[in-house]
Amino acid sequence: MLGKTEIRALLDARRPNYALERDLYCDPGVFEADLEQIWYKEWLFAIPAVQLTRTGAYATLQIGAYPVVIVRGADGAIRAFHNVCRHRGQRLCAKETGSAPKIVCPYHQWTYELDGRLLYAKDMQQGFDPAAHGLKPVACKTIGGMVFVCLADTPPDTALLEEKLSAYLAPSGIAEAKVAFTSTIVEKGNWKLVLENNRECYHCGGSHPSLCRTYSDSPTMTAMEGPDSAAPEILEHWKRCEEAGLPSRFTNEPKMQWRLARIPLLNNAESYTMSTKRAVNKLMGQMPFHDAGSLLFYLYPNTWNHFLADHAIVFRVLPVSPTETLVTTTWLVPKDAVEGEDYNLKELTEVWEATNDEDRRVVEENQKGILSPAYEPGPYSTVVEEGVIQFVDWYCGLMTERLAPKPALAAE
Repeated sequence: MLGKTEIRALLDARRPNYALERDLYCDPGVFEADLEQIWYKEWLFAIPAVQLTRTGAYATLQIGAYPVVIVRGADGAIRAFHNVCRHRGQRLCAKETGSAPKIVCPYHQWTYELDGRLLYAKDMQQGFDPAAHGLKPVACKTIGGMVFVCLADTPPDTALLEEKLSAYLAPSGIAEAKVAFTSTIVEKGNWKLVLENNRECYHCGGSHPSLCRTYSDSPTMTAMEGPDSAAPEILEHWKRCEEAGLPSRFTNEPKMQWRLARIPLLNNAESYTMSTKRAVNKLMGQMPFHDAGSLLFYLYPNTWNHFLADHAIVFRVLPVSPTETLVTTTWLVPKDAVEGEDYNLKELTEVWEATNDEDRRVVEENQKGILSPAYEPGPYSTVVEEGVIQFVDWYCGLMTERLAPKPALAAE
């Protein structure tokens, strides 16, 4: 199990544009460092806000060692708390989703308001102060209909993300949509391998026959350097969409932790379906036409997303162990779309259900190969794996910075 000094040495020694060393993909010490330095400090996508449709609706998630519960209060606000009773530490909500008028500990029935205040603690002695024993809050923000949480005491600034994501998602009406379907799979691979696999389409032609009906595996489709720098077909698509009121041009966080850009689908396809036609007869929000392509949004370390004219697909990645990762996919459709009339659930989900399973197999075989003592890092393609290089550079840069030795105190 590697320590911080050994991990930092591996990061310092890595070759630019090459895959990472074996231990960075499987060592328990590296996994703990990833949790401490990234997952416990960065904003993470949690759920679409419309998953919590009414007062008392809640969802839970496990972020490393931390169980978290997200709940909609009586005032309509969505808040997050550590999913731990302030009495003797019992986990409060055990189910992934549910609904309750109050949060009640199943052990001794300590009862909390939906805003975290302790309302009732049976038979406590004189002098006990309920106000000092409310649920511990977790930083929580809803941006454009997406709920994000951060475990850090002082979370990173989100001003630019809020500005851009809210504007780009506004026409899609994510906050007024509804959940059509959710799936969760465990990929037996390190979380970085899951992200790396997502950040390139070098593998798409050989692995994703369903997706490649509509999604181009051309490297020019994701090779963008700015709002006026992209392949001609993308620039043309941006112009058409923006004339119709859809923010589309490439925009990003300066260190590329997140990015937004709208891309066209292949051959004027309308949606990610086997037929290439729309999956839902109704349009999302204020979308002007069915062939608007896909608005792509990723945020490291845990989400990538596709916002189409007729539906949206949001992805959440959570690390489970050094070689296990939980991937949750949620399909959103217009609120008034009726299953069986406006959409067929199989047609809506089959392309990405297949793609997710194909990616799972790719990641698991990738992890098995890396576990071999014969593995050594190979070179990335600067032509078709630019996104992987950018992700790995982001990861290594952030970890190097946060694992840097603290300067020694000057002698008095």
